[in-house]
Amino acid sequence: MAKNKLMDASEVVVIGGSAGSIDALMKLFPLLKTPISYTLIIVLHRKNSVDSSLADLFAMKTQIPVAEIEDKDSIQRGAIYVAPADYHLLIENETMFALDASEKVNYSRPSLDVTFESVAEVYGSKAIGILLSGANADGTQGLIAIKKAGGLTIVQDPSTAQTPFMPHHAIQHASIDLILTMNEMAMFLNRLPQP
Repeated sequence: MAKNKLMDASEVVVIGGSAGSIDALMKLFPLLKTPISYTLIIVLHRKNSVDSSLADLFAMKTQIPVAEIEDKDSIQRGAIYVAPADYHLLIENETMFALDASEKVNYSRPSLDVTFESVAEVYGSKAIGILLSGANADGTQGLIAIKKAGGLTIVQDPSTAQTPFMPHHAIQHASIDLILTMNEMAMFLNRLPQP
């Protein structure tokens, strides 16, 4: 019952990942029904010089509007936002993104933990945090923060992840609500209320 209440109130879904996550998202996006009622934020570890057109790549796989975030961009429901390379992504309030060039966290900028914790602080129980494939421990503390704030936590089934360390680490160290394949993740997101 609590899960149903949370699904009804979900305002933001934040997906984080590292190695292998782009492939996972390329499978997920075509399966998502449009329009979506929530804001979908994507934070991936990537080098500054590579994948600069990641938003364009994702846009080819979905009818949902996709944009790379710029500092002070307003947050709109029904859109996919992609964190740019080499900046931490923060949520300033429920209406605005902020980019931060401070030190790397977990050897990464953007850090998944930084964004997840910011989402937890602003959205609380209206947040869903999802962790995908990757090779380090980034994201686990952020999922703990989302769970503590009353949000829902999901990880990609490690057996389906190209690089299973990241979701496996989260399962070992955080209280994870759901462990899903990418198809199951799409089905879950498609069950969230439509606008």
